[in-house]
Formats: sequence, structure tokens, C-alpha cells
Amino acid sequence: MNVILILTTVPDAAVAQKLAADALAARLCACVTQLGSVQSSYHWQGKIESAEEIQLLFKTSAARALELEHFIQAHHPYDTPEILLWQATASAAYGQWITAETQRPLHV
Repeated sequence: MNVILILTTVPDAAVAQKLAADALAARLCACVTQLGSVQSSYHWQGKIESAEEIQLLFKTSAARALELEHFIQAHHPYDTPEILLWQATASAAYGQWITAETQRPLHV
């Protein structure tokens, strides 16, 4: 079963916790793994910069991936956040869990 993984980096643990909690509350993802502190070096505005960041890995369904990408973009503190998406094959049970957890509730 296919799932979508989205990786981003944020400046600190407080931002990481809020972004993860808000995405989960909106059912845009089934799980967010905080991968921990990383040291990033990158070109930015004509200089090479270096920063300590927190990596987040979101697991979502194909049906919610674009909406989650837009959510991260809109709620991220960086002007140009790292947002990397890729498709992965999950076990049937895990993939079904992700699909179930990212479905919108039905209002009848």
C-alpha cells in the first residue's frame, strides 16, 4: 500500500511540536516523527549559512498529501521551507491505518 512521506526542518522544538500537533489535529497526517536535531548548511541570499534545526517526518495518505504540503507551507516560519515529498510502500496494515486516520469525518 502506498503512503506519502513529507520531510521538513524547523528552527526549534516549540515550532516542531506546534506544527506536528496542528497537522495531526486537522487529520492531515496519521503520524509525525521528530527525527531530532540536525545541523544544516545551505546557500541563502548570496552566503553559505549554517543552522541547527529539527527534522519532522509526516506520514500521510495520497489523498491528503497536497493539503498537508499547503498546510506546512502556510504555517512554517521560514520564507522558503524545505518540503520534500516522496511515495513509499507501506505494509498493508500500516497503510490502512494511515488511510483511516487521515479521512475526514462524515457529517450526516
